[in-house]
Amino acid sequence: MFQLNDNVVYPGHGIARISRIIEKVIAGQVNTFYELKFLNQEMMILVPTNNAEAIGLRSLSSTEKINDIFKFLAEPAKRIQHHELASSNWNKRNKDYQFKLRTGNLRDISEIYRDLKHIAQHKELSFGEKHLMLRTEALLAEEIAIVRKVEEEKAIEHLRSIFNDGLFGIKSCQSSQAR
Repeated sequence: MFQLNDNVVYPGHGIARISRIIEKVIAGQVNTFYELKFLNQEMMILVPTNNAEAIGLRSLSSTEKINDIFKFLAEPAKRIQHHELASSNWNKRNKDYQFKLRTGNLRDISEIYRDLKHIAQHKELSFGEKHLMLRTEALLAEEIAIVRKVEEEKAIEHLRSIFNDGLFGIKSCQSSQAR
């Protein structure tokens, strides 16, 4: 499925490079593993090759998919009622968010980010909400930066501009990519 030196997305942790494909004997059976070295963390893990898809390991998104994510982020967030913003409802929302985060699905991560940015316009975010918003922003920015071949800071600026300006032109993002 994946090759040596491929960049892959590991759900909830970000982008890693397949540094080795190794075989280990476990309980008398030979098993093959991807050794993943994360690009933005001092972490390395082994993922069984036969279980990679179930874990959610995936290839980097295409430029087209990244453009779709920017369009999605520019859409209005789902309507959250005032009573849902209470701290007791944060636990329920957080549980849903954590499930989505573990899928590694770029659109799910974008939805979490968009929801939290929307909530931040209506109330001050709790520590947990801020932490999750920054985590999803970092995951999005990391993939956007690699796919579009820009610095992560530039990708973060693009993400934040959607919410700061209220309008985000794909054209302006694409023109900065050409620079």
